[in-house]
Amino acid sequence: MSLKTRLQVASLALAAAVAASGADAHDTKGDAVAPAFQRPIPNTPGKSLTAVVVSYKPGGTSPPHTHAGSAFVWAYVLSGSIRSQVDDGPARIYHAGESWYEDPGAHHKVSGNASRTRPASLLAVFVADGDEKTLTIYDKDE
Repeated sequence: MSLKTRLQVASLALAAAVAASGADAHDTKGDAVAPAFQRPIPNTPGKSLTAVVVSYKPGGTSPPHTHAGSAFVWAYVLSGSIRSQVDDGPARIYHAGESWYEDPGAHHKVSGNASRTRPASLLAVFVADGDEKTLTIYDKDE
């Protein structure tokens, strides 16, 4: 089996594992979340590393949310521009190549595409307890 084929098979297996872990793909107000990677961290017992790609339609948004109580989140803008506000910090626009983080328990009040004409995407990487089943909790009033 070629290296390319092995990587494709591994990617599909990881996508299935991430979907089973609670990082399900969804489509809400113009965003789509797709699993990218999930794996226990071997030298940090009880912790796992999970990555998802969030793709926004032009003008698309994600509802306000928090993440699992154990989750440290790092977000990296892959394409376009993303508007983000975490906790009581200022709303800011991040462009491709820029990143931010969210501490465990942080409230992600604003997340969406800063452009109404072009799509945007980001990579969200979670370090969380390995037994966490739901990584994103949407506000109840959404």
